[in-house]
Amino acid sequence: MYEKNIGTKQKALRINLDRRIYGSFAEIGAGQETAAMFFKAGASSGTVAKTMSAYDMTFSDAIYGTEESGRYVVESRLVKMLNKEYSLLEKRLSEKRGADTTFFAFANTVVALNYQKTNEGHGWLGCRFQSEPQGPYNDVIIHVRLLDNENVLQQQTLGVIGVNLIYACFYYSKSPETLLLSLMDDLSPERIQIDTVRCEGPEFAQVDNRLMSLYLVRNGFTDATLFDPSGRILQPKEALYKKNILVMRGRLRPLTNVQLDMIENGYKQFLEEPDVEANRVVQLSELTLHNLKANEQGIDEKDFLDRVDILCSMGQTVMISNYHEYYRLVAYLSRITRLKIGLIMGIPNLEYIFEEEHYSFLPGGILEAFATLFSRKVKLFIYPTLRDGQLYTGQQFQLAPTLEPLFQYLKQNDKIEDITDYNEQNLHISTDQVLEMIQAGQDGWEDMVPAQVVKRIKDNCLFGYPCEVEYVSLSEQIKQAAEQGELGAVESAGV
Repeated sequence: MYEKNIGTKQKALRINLDRRIYGSFAEIGAGQETAAMFFKAGASSGTVAKTMSAYDMTFSDAIYGTEESGRYVVESRLVKMLNKEYSLLEKRLSEKRGADTTFFAFANTVVALNYQKTNEGHGWLGCRFQSEPQGPYNDVIIHVRLLDNENVLQQQTLGVIGVNLIYACFYYSKSPETLLLSLMDDLSPERIQIDTVRCEGPEFAQVDNRLMSLYLVRNGFTDATLFDPSGRILQPKEALYKKNILVMRGRLRPLTNVQLDMIENGYKQFLEEPDVEANRVVQLSELTLHNLKANEQGIDEKDFLDRVDILCSMGQTVMISNYHEYYRLVAYLSRITRLKIGLIMGIPNLEYIFEEEHYSFLPGGILEAFATLFSRKVKLFIYPTLRDGQLYTGQQFQLAPTLEPLFQYLKQNDKIEDITDYNEQNLHISTDQVLEMIQAGQDGWEDMVPAQVVKRIKDNCLFGYPCEVEYVSLSEQIKQAAEQGELGAVESAGV
C-alpha cells in the first residue's frame, strides 16, 4: 500500500530496521547525500555495508574504468558503478549472510550547480536489488534534472530522491506506477524533474518501460520523454544534443499515407537547408498528452502502445510531451540543441498557430510566443491540404489584415516554407475517416495506410479492428499444450 505521507527520515529508518536489507552506496559529484540520510536516521549499521565517493577522476577511472566519451555524468558510468559495487557485495558477503539478506547497491553520478551558477544540475541514479535472498537482481535507473537555484538545496534533493528510490525498490516493486509516484515524495517538479526511467530484471518482467515514460509525463514529473525505434528509452539531452531536429506532431491513429508523405518529403526538404548536416538529423514523431486522450476517460494505454509500436516499426523515434503549444516545444528543444529545428505541419496547424486567442495569457500575446517559436534557427515546413476539392497551400493562406504583415515577414525571412514535393493523391485522406472505417470493418481503408501498418493492424487487432478470433475449447488448449510440452505454462496462466 502506498504510504504517501511517510517522510524521508521515516523511510530511511524503516529500511535500517529491516534486517533483510543490506547494501552499499557509491555517490559521485554532489556529496554522499543519500548515505548521509541513512546515517542520520539512526540504526544505519543494519543497512550500510559501505559508502564511498570517488571524486577525483583518476581514482574514479581506476575503480570503474574509463568512459569512451570522456564524460562522467552518463548512464554508462552509473551501470559500471552498479556492476562493480553489487559484484563486490555478493563476492564478500553472500557466504556469510546471503541466505537471509536481500542485497542492494545504490549509485549515482551527478553534477550539481557550480559556484558561478553557469551550469545545469543533472545526474543518473540507480538501485540494483534482490527481491528475495539469493535471488537474481533487478535494476531501477533514473535520470534527473536538478532545478533548485542553490547547490546545497540540490544536494538535499539528491538525498531525498535517493532514499525514495531505495525505498520504492523494496516496498513498491510489485506496483510499478506506485514505485514511480513515490520517487517524488517530499519533492516537487519545481525542484526536480525525472525525464528517464528504466526498470529491468525478473521483478519487472511484465513492465513496459514505454508506459513508465508515459507515466512520467502524465504525472508532471517531466514535460517530455523519448524512445528510439527499438522501444529503448532515451535520455532526451543525450539523444538530441548537438542535433538537427525535425518534428512532426499528430494523433497518428493510425499513421496514414498522407502523414508518411509529410514525413518523407519534409525530411528531404529539411536536408536541403544549408545549415543542416545529414549525419546530425534526428526525426521525431511527437505525441502530446492532448492527442493521446482517446476519450473523456483519459489515455488508453493499449491505444498508446499500439500507436508507438506502429511508429517504431516505421523507424521513427517517438517523443511524448506535455507541450500543447508549439512555442513551448521549441523552447524545450532549443535548450538541448543550438542547431536548426524543423517543424512539419499541415495548413490546419498553421492556422491554429496564428490564432491570437491561444496566447491571451502571455503578457506579450502572440508576439511573445512567436519570439520563441520563430527563434533564430527554427523553420516551419507546410504541407498542403484539399478544401472543397481545391489545393490549398501557404500561397493561399489567408489571415486577418492585422496579422498578414507578420506572416509575410516570416515567409520573406525564410521561417515558413511550403513542402513542394508531395503526392496529391494522398491529400483526400482523413485520419478520422480511416479510423472510422477500421472500426466499422469497411473495405478501402487499406489503400490509405502503408502496407506495413495495415498488416500490424490486422494481425494485432489494433484501433478497434474487428478481428475474427478462432475459438479453441479449454480441453483442446490443454491437449495442444501437453503435446508441445507446455502444460506447465498453461497451468501457470490459470487455464
